[in-house]
Amino acid sequence: MKKKIGLGTWAWGNELFWKYNQNSDKELRDTLQEAIKRGFSIIDTADSYGTGKFSGRSEQLLGNFLSEIPKSQKRKIQIATKLAPYPWRIGKKGFIKPFFSSLERLQNELDIVQLHWSTAKYNPLQEVQLLENLSDLINEGYHFKIGLSNVGPKRLQKLIQFLGTKNKVISYVQVQFSLLSPDIKKQRILKRVCEQNNIKFIAYSPLSFGILCQDPSFINKTKKSFLRNSIFKAYDHSTLELRETIKKIAKSRSVSMAQVAVNWCSYQGAIPLVGLRRKSHVVDIAQVLKWDLNKDEYERLEDSAKNCKKLPGNPFSSN
Repeated sequence: MKKKIGLGTWAWGNELFWKYNQNSDKELRDTLQEAIKRGFSIIDTADSYGTGKFSGRSEQLLGNFLSEIPKSQKRKIQIATKLAPYPWRIGKKGFIKPFFSSLERLQNELDIVQLHWSTAKYNPLQEVQLLENLSDLINEGYHFKIGLSNVGPKRLQKLIQFLGTKNKVISYVQVQFSLLSPDIKKQRILKRVCEQNNIKFIAYSPLSFGILCQDPSFINKTKKSFLRNSIFKAYDHSTLELRETIKKIAKSRSVSMAQVAVNWCSYQGAIPLVGLRRKSHVVDIAQVLKWDLNKDEYERLEDSAKNCKKLPGNPFSSN
């Protein structure tokens, strides 16, 4: 299977966690253009991306930037968004307004529509009705593939069966999948279900908010948000051995630590979805397409990750 990489845009418009500033918009445009040029195949966003006054900003920026890109280049990528199943988005028409709002912000560039998280733990009927809504939109002539995010293997199998009754399939599933992600055994079971049903498995947060790129020999002095600084501090000690292993492999390969962490995902057949805001970072991550971890390197990473403190899981992820 040909290796693929996706570009994540959670940070585009997020002031609270990523310290977004409108002055960075030109750099974000350059980031997208470079990602397409370097062979990234999926650009992922969501209608909930963007904090406060920047609500919907990620989709809006992406739509504006895509309007400047030649059609010949846009054919090489797929644009994906995630619609949030907020409690008030209920019934078989609960996604009508959000869908058309996203379509407008993205300037009609939309290939994949995903349910952002599972409602199985608190309102399982809502999830089914919203997926039926997406099925109806396809029947009405809107061309997009259906995807899920933050879903577990048992729930995925049930939703596959449900959509089968509508003559629809799930094409993509994305979950947190990294050396620090929780429930890694469950995620690997989920991946097997995806493989059995010809569903592409997308790994979001492969760099664990940047923790896995942090050089173990340097003290972090970067001016991050309060939340990101808190996370780095909380995981600094427990991830030291793992980051030392990542650095050794990176040095032996003459690559970055980020490339090693992303290639851990690719080694297992996942499509890493890497959140990037700078052209230079795209240039670096694109090198992942040119090399692979070997079995020994993969096992060393796995062994070093065993005793690490894991990141918290998504509370809305289903079983």
